[in-house]
Amino acid sequence: MSDTPFGFGLPPEEPDDGDEGKKKDPQGGGGQGPANPFGFGGLPGGGFGGPGADNPLAAMFGSLNPTDLGAAFQQLGQMLSYEGGPVNWDMAKQIARQTVSQGTADGVKDTSVGSSERTAVQEAVRLADLWLDDATSLPSGAGSAVAWSRAEWVEATLPAWKELVDPVAERVGAAMGDVLPEEMQAMAGPLIGMMRSMGGAMFGSQIGQAVGVLAGEVVGSTDIGLPLGPVGKAALLPVNVEVFGKDLGVPKEEVRLYLALREAAHQRLFAHVPWLRSHLFGAVDGYARGIKVDTAKLEDVVGQFDPQNPEQLQDALQQGMFQPEDTPEQKAALARLETALALVEGWVDAVVHAAAKPRLSSADALRETLRRRRASGGPAEQTFATLIGLELRPRRLRDASRLWASLTDARGVDGRDALWAHPDMLPTAADLDDPDGFVHREQMDFSEWDKMLGEAASGGPGEKPNLKKDDGTDDGKGDDTE
Repeated sequence: MSDTPFGFGLPPEEPDDGDEGKKKDPQGGGGQGPANPFGFGGLPGGGFGGPGADNPLAAMFGSLNPTDLGAAFQQLGQMLSYEGGPVNWDMAKQIARQTVSQGTADGVKDTSVGSSERTAVQEAVRLADLWLDDATSLPSGAGSAVAWSRAEWVEATLPAWKELVDPVAERVGAAMGDVLPEEMQAMAGPLIGMMRSMGGAMFGSQIGQAVGVLAGEVVGSTDIGLPLGPVGKAALLPVNVEVFGKDLGVPKEEVRLYLALREAAHQRLFAHVPWLRSHLFGAVDGYARGIKVDTAKLEDVVGQFDPQNPEQLQDALQQGMFQPEDTPEQKAALARLETALALVEGWVDAVVHAAAKPRLSSADALRETLRRRRASGGPAEQTFATLIGLELRPRRLRDASRLWASLTDARGVDGRDALWAHPDMLPTAADLDDPDGFVHREQMDFSEWDKMLGEAASGGPGEKPNLKKDDGTDDGKGDDTE
C-alpha cells in the first residue's frame, strides 16, 4: 500500500528531502513543498504557486501585483462556485496543461509532433503488429497509430482518469461532509457547499499536477497497464521515447520499435478481451468503496485548526486520516486488482519478449530496463499510488511473466491466450506463487475434459453427458420421451 493515500500525497516529482523539497522550483506551480497539503500549485497568474506556497491564501494575496490580484479573485470565485462532481476536472485539466508547459525537471520541454515523427511511429506500430502475429493468437487491436505530444496525452487520457479517480474522491468527499453533527448540517448548508467546492478544487489541483507530471514521463497510452487512451488507438510520445532511450546505448529506432511492440500488445489484449477493461476499472471501484476516513480525527483537526498554522492539517493527513478498511473484503479487492494488473503486464512482457528476442539484438537489455524502471518505483507507479492509493508490486509482474511463459511452453500460443476467454479461467494470486503448479494442474484438467467430450462425440465407452439436444433439435434416434 502506498504511504500517501489518494489526493493528499506529494506530487511524484518531488523528493522526500525536507527543506530541500520546499526550495525546489519556487516560482513554478510544479514545485509543491511538503507543507502544502492540498497541492494548490500551478494556477494561472501565480496564485497558489509562488513564494509562500505553504499557505495558499498568503501566496495568493501576499505576493500579487494589482494586475494579478483580479485574476486571483477570479480563480477563487471559480473554486467556490464549482458545483460539479467530487473533482473539479476543469481545474485538473488546466493545471495539468500548465505543468506540461513548464517542462520536466531535466529541462525537456514539450514540443509539437512533426510529420516525420508521426510517420516513424505509424511505421513502428505497423511493424510491431506484424511481429506480434507470431507471438499471440489475438489479432491486431490498433485501428490507428498516433504520435502525441505531452499536452495531447493529457487531453486524451483525462476521461479515463475521471473514471478511475471519481470513486475514491466521492468516498473522501462524503466523509468530509459527515464531520459536522447532523443537527448542524441543516444550518450549515452554505458552509457545506463551500467545503465541497473547495474539496473539488483540492482534488482537481492534486490530480492535475500529478497527471501533468506523468505526461512528462510516459512513453505511450498503456504504461500503467490500464487503457487510458481511446479504444483501438496505439499511441507513442516521441519526445518521451527519445528521453527514455537517451543513455541506453541502443539505436533510437530499436527503442521506438520495442516500445511500439508493448503498446500494440496492450491494444490487442484490451481490444479482444471485451470484459477486461470493465473488470479492471470495476476492481478499482470495488477497492474505493472500502476506503474510510477517520472522522474522529478529522473532527478533532477541524475543531482545533489554526489558519496561521496550515502545517497542522498536513501533519494530520500524513498520519493516516484516509485509510482503506482493514477487512477481508477490502484485502480481497486489493488482491484482485493487483493480480489482474500483474497478469496484464506479465502477458505483455512475455509476448513482447517472444516477438522481439529473435529480431532485436537489444531485446534483453530493453526488457530489463523496463523491468527495473518498475522495480525502482517508476513515475507511472508512483503517480498511480498517489491517485488511487495503491501500487503495483514488481514481484507480481515478474511472477506473472514467468507463468505466461510456462503456459506457452506447455500449451502453445493458442492454449495460453485461451485463458483470457473468461476472468474465472485466469490464474489467481496463489497461482502466481506457484506458476508450475498452475500450468500442470490446469493442463491435466483440460485433458480430462477433452477426453470426456471426445468420447461423448464418438459414442465411445464411458459415462457420456447428454449434449445432443442442447440446440433444441431432434436427433432422429427414436427418443420416446414426451
